[in-house]
Amino acid sequence: MIVCITVSDDGNAGGGWGRAHRVALATVSDGTITDWREVEVGWDTAHDEGTEGSHHARIARFLIDNHVEVVATGHLGPPMARMLSTMGIRTHVDAHGDARAAVLATLDGPA
Repeated sequence: MIVCITVSDDGNAGGGWGRAHRVALATVSDGTITDWREVEVGWDTAHDEGTEGSHHARIARFLIDNHVEVVATGHLGPPMARMLSTMGIRTHVDAHGDARAAVLATLDGPA
């Protein structure tokens, strides 16, 4: 399973999904993170460039290209939550603290 989580410079989870500067792609197998890759996505800057639809499309393309099954973040607006739901991507909101621990916590709770 691939979980995409918002990550701050200090390695913590949280913040807003659509305005994330950096995310991590975590591959999880049997309750263990087997791969961790951080990507500077720049959605914080891109958020206000163009239309909301173009911004959502940019994020959707990233998620599709990286085979993301779960999104974990501190905050997620209703339009983005609707888009992710339509894509069949589970969401976990209120992710906080150490980002790696937050990824593993998404496995314990309901989507």
